Amino acid sequence: MLFSLGNMPLMVVKAKKGYVACAYLDKQNCEHLGDVAAFVSGVKDLEGFSHAKIKHMTVWAEEMGIREGMSVKKALEIMDGVC
Repeated sequence: MLFSLGNMPLMVVKAKKGYVACAYLDKQNCEHLGDVAAFVSGVKDLEGFSHAKIKHMTVWAEEMGIREGMSVKKALEIMDGVC
């Protein structure tokens, strides 16, 4: 999903067990809510999003094997249970 908000778009890609989002979403709030989430930053479109690397993640995403520097594609595969 891509939403035009202000100076940057809000982007979220949902997987079966979590999601990858741009930095518009707050990691601490996602932690508080218990979300399996990973985050990228500095992306302006879906193509850039798909080539981005994970910058940080919630503890639940980390427990699933999501790591800083991992590709968005790999993180989504893990969240979908493909790996």
